[in-house]
Amino acid sequence: MDADQTRYYSTPGPMTALPRDCAAAAGLPEDPVERCSVVQGLIVHEFWAGLYEVSVAPGRADEVEIRRAAEMTQRMLDLDPSPLSVRRPPARRMFGNCRHFSVFSCALLRAAGIPARARCGFATYFEPGRFVDHWVVEYWDTARGRWRRVDAQLDEAQQHALALQFDPTDVPGDAFVTAGDAWQLCRTGRADPERFGILDFWGLWFVRNNVVRDVAALNNMELLPWDTWGVMELGEPADDLVDEAAAATVSGDWTRIGSIYDDERLRVPATVTSQRAGTVVAVPR
Repeated sequence: MDADQTRYYSTPGPMTALPRDCAAAAGLPEDPVERCSVVQGLIVHEFWAGLYEVSVAPGRADEVEIRRAAEMTQRMLDLDPSPLSVRRPPARRMFGNCRHFSVFSCALLRAAGIPARARCGFATYFEPGRFVDHWVVEYWDTARGRWRRVDAQLDEAQQHALALQFDPTDVPGDAFVTAGDAWQLCRTGRADPERFGILDFWGLWFVRNNVVRDVAALNNMELLPWDTWGVMELGEPADDLVDEAAAATVSGDWTRIGSIYDDERLRVPATVTSQRAGTVVAVPR
């Protein structure tokens, strides 16, 4: 990885910047994998709350709408003023989802100068035979000379519940499929698009939307899984454009990924629609 790319992914973006002079971040592990695992003591996935014997109270449901790591940090400290390195009881953790685990891990890694990026795609380990909407974090493993994928959400309890057969701190490509890879699988008939999605939402349109989200994330704009803009709201497939975007992300060509993001149909605008909240929201910059 060249110096420019290293610098780019080591520098916090709008969503991954911690609060300035964040004393609570002191004392975090230096090892990238250990640093990612810290997040497991700070966030509870809303879908997994029952595993930790907690429930999402109505007054806390909007925590999943938090986009910026700085705001996540503030919410975490509001719930428990201990340093971030201190594991909280589940009842004093922020409620979030896979995107929050991944983006906050990315923020902690970048705060230490470690090149990192959040990735949007699909996991094969939640529902047999299905590719479930999911996010992970990647950091540059200098010793191996490659991006290493970490599913920071999967603590020991979830690993046991899922009976995982792989190391979640080095997720293999057949366990987590990036949105671009998923798009190419579906477009070439190698996979059924109706197996890609989450809850009641499945199909090629969902894969298309995740390609747009992954392109944005690779350009340091990691939005929520239900935020929509551009291609996602045009009312037309724009398959040729998505083909190009998917190919760029699969290639790993950083210049190509940045260039395709210049298209206004892919670039995150000043406002996006939160499909979950049913509102138009301003995007933090």
